[in-house]
Amino acid sequence: MIDKFQTQRYERKYFVTQSQALQIREILRHYLELDEYSAGKPNYSYPIHSIYLDTDQLATYWATVHGEKSRFKLRLRFYDDDPEMPVFFEIKHRMNECILKQRAPVRKDAAAMLVAGQYPGPENLLNPKASNLVAVQKFCQLTHQLEAQPKLHVAYLREAWVPCDNNLLRVTMDRELHASIERRVNLTTKMVESFHPSFEPYGNDFVILELKYTHYFPDWYRDLVCLFNLTQTGAPKYCACVMGIGEERISAPRDWNRAMPRTRWQKKF
Repeated sequence: MIDKFQTQRYERKYFVTQSQALQIREILRHYLELDEYSAGKPNYSYPIHSIYLDTDQLATYWATVHGEKSRFKLRLRFYDDDPEMPVFFEIKHRMNECILKQRAPVRKDAAAMLVAGQYPGPENLLNPKASNLVAVQKFCQLTHQLEAQPKLHVAYLREAWVPCDNNLLRVTMDRELHASIERRVNLTTKMVESFHPSFEPYGNDFVILELKYTHYFPDWYRDLVCLFNLTQTGAPKYCACVMGIGEERISAPRDWNRAMPRTRWQKKF
């Protein structure tokens, strides 16, 4: 089975209407196939939930807003409420135009302890291979160097298309973006007082189209962009939701982590 996860890639983002998204879907059928998570789902879409970690000064948010060439985000990504399924500790690092991703599947019952400062070990992982352990240790190191904490729960529905025999391309269409303030590692899909950002001229009726590739931007990608007269844009979901809710509300510190006992990680670093 081919691993479709792209650890290094380039991506271009566009806003399209719901109507355009349906037309684009029909074109994608000629080049790609639905990934295993989209196939058979209503509207070919599956839910994605992420808890973003940031400093009280929103350092990773402002790095994106200011367009820093080298920047990263820290997030806990999960897909359902099943306690036996993993939560992925992810670092999404941008170097100029290149996206580098590290992630590791962590046991949900270990997530809060690791974010609070416990040193990660193989027992915390669902798959304890060396690369996963390195990824989660790097995540925890960055988290505690920054003193980053949970700030925002972001969710949306994703329709994903991939090649049948390699991982060189990936096209996603994300709908129903919404977010709520989250001050702790609360791995539930239920959200309270969620906010739906809007983008001119689409309002709330938009789809985020992402054309992803590892080597070159194929000709049929170019034809697709020209056919719908699309304009490349930045569409960072975390930043859009922070702006919509308000930086001052998201940046407000919480106090539960201050009550946590010092741990091996905090002593070491």
